[in-house]
Amino acid sequence: MTELVRRLDSRRWQVHLVCLRRHGAWFDRAAEFAASVAEFPITSFGNAATFAQMRAFARWCRDRDIAVVHTSELYSNIFFLPGAAMAGVPVRVGSRREIAAGKSVAQIAAQRGAYTFAHRVVANAQAAASRLRREGLRPSCISVVPNGLDLSRFTPRQLPSTLRRVVMVANLRPGKGHATLIEAAPSILKRFPDAHFELVGDGTERELLERLVRSRGLNSAFTFAGHAENVPERLAAADLFTLPSESEAFPNAVLEAMAAGLPIVASAVGGICEVVHPDRTGILVQPRDPRGLADGICRLMANQREASSLAAGGRALVESDYSFDRMVSSIEQLYEDELSRRAPGRAVQSQFASL
Repeated sequence: MTELVRRLDSRRWQVHLVCLRRHGAWFDRAAEFAASVAEFPITSFGNAATFAQMRAFARWCRDRDIAVVHTSELYSNIFFLPGAAMAGVPVRVGSRREIAAGKSVAQIAAQRGAYTFAHRVVANAQAAASRLRREGLRPSCISVVPNGLDLSRFTPRQLPSTLRRVVMVANLRPGKGHATLIEAAPSILKRFPDAHFELVGDGTERELLERLVRSRGLNSAFTFAGHAENVPERLAAADLFTLPSESEAFPNAVLEAMAAGLPIVASAVGGICEVVHPDRTGILVQPRDPRGLADGICRLMANQREASSLAAGGRALVESDYSFDRMVSSIEQLYEDELSRRAPGRAVQSQFASL
């Protein structure tokens, strides 16, 4: 959504950024290209003040003659889609960027209710679209627009003859499969004693995972890099990328690794299967399978030619299918189609609210 705000054609769209909290790691980058920024702070969906804020948002939309409202995640879907409907915004677009991991039954139900106020819901992967259909959303309301990448940030390099540096970029939270990699490490180190594993990311599981590494006597083989803004540089310093997730809607981290020219070993779950194609862009293994993960990583460490071929296939895939230009073009086309259907004459120079 940040890149969408920055890249929509300013000759055709005036983009306003709307948020629940006017702060965050990506706020400045998103706000830089917005025509205006509005905040509608809430503390709880069960608070009476929340409905007052929703009415305020509806007035804000009417005052600015907003033509399109596009929400980007769980809380903005739940709050802003009903508010946009209250305002009579002609085109209302929701998003689904995950499957259901970490969401409570109540959150999923609330989001499903909010989707009834949307004309379209954009899923970032077929896996997310399938989840929407299982939740009862009409297929005709669902559009799949994969994530995009700024390919200029990633420069693929020729892989070295010895592949030993494994990187995993993911939040340290349940379901990402860090423990599976740690359990796989002894088998890998038995064959390749100089292998090293770098975990880029931070989160609630860090202390638990650090204890697990210590308990296995793997301190010298693992680096916990923490949160990193320089992911392209981290990837450029690695030889292999792995993501043994237990659930994944669409893996931006895998796309970034492909853009950096790294071969991939990842679990065959969700949207990962949409980008990691055996014998073309990477190796798929079963989730929660340390032995299978170790075999996949060792296979590439032992075969630089295969690793290089998979890396080249991955880079070619992201270049052809996952650029930001393609993502933005698809979203703009969706807006125009919906405006032509629901508000003829407003498809050019429209006011747009990104949430």
